[in-house]
Amino acid sequence: MGKPRSPKGRAVEVASRLAGEYPGAECELTHRNPFELLAATILSAQCTDARVNMVTPNLFARYPTPQDLANADISELEGIIRSTGFYQSKAKNLIGMATKLVHQFGGEVPRDLDDLTQLAGVGRKTGNVVRSVAFNLPGLPVDTHVGRLSRRLGLTTAEDPVKVEHELGKFLPPTEWGQFSLRLILHGRRVCDARKPRCGDCLLADICPSSR
Repeated sequence: MGKPRSPKGRAVEVASRLAGEYPGAECELTHRNPFELLAATILSAQCTDARVNMVTPNLFARYPTPQDLANADISELEGIIRSTGFYQSKAKNLIGMATKLVHQFGGEVPRDLDDLTQLAGVGRKTGNVVRSVAFNLPGLPVDTHVGRLSRRLGLTTAEDPVKVEHELGKFLPPTEWGQFSLRLILHGRRVCDARKPRCGDCLLADICPSSR
């Protein structure tokens, strides 16, 4: 079989190979419900999932519901999440997010992306994480790994995450968006590192325009 020549053909082949390599890909943020995933994803900005997972057990024990978080003392909340970085803005966003959930959405996390992105600290990436992971709905989160790998693989030249999301979304069925994103993230963490990609160990090397 020849190498795929178009970005769409390459995307389909990449999705197929990554599905074989990471069949059980899951979001690595620990959560028990959509509210916890939403809060954890807000905390994950400029922070590793491992660090967030160290913080959230205490966070959710103290504020188990949107109502509890909406009523949080901001200084206490900042102390709990301090190690995730940018803790002052994140604390403000968490309280703002929870307050809107309570007053506008009856304390429930909405499923619609437009509704999600109305919440404090929630952009398309976070909204798509919640949609695809918590609700099993179409959503293609574009983080730094997804953006980097998509450009290296020649699937897009766009730098803007929203443009990358829309371009990748044209190549694959909506039902595959979430898993494709998760698998690109795993591959970016384990093989296609930002500084030292391990092209010799990469199952995509033969179809990757950036392979060494």
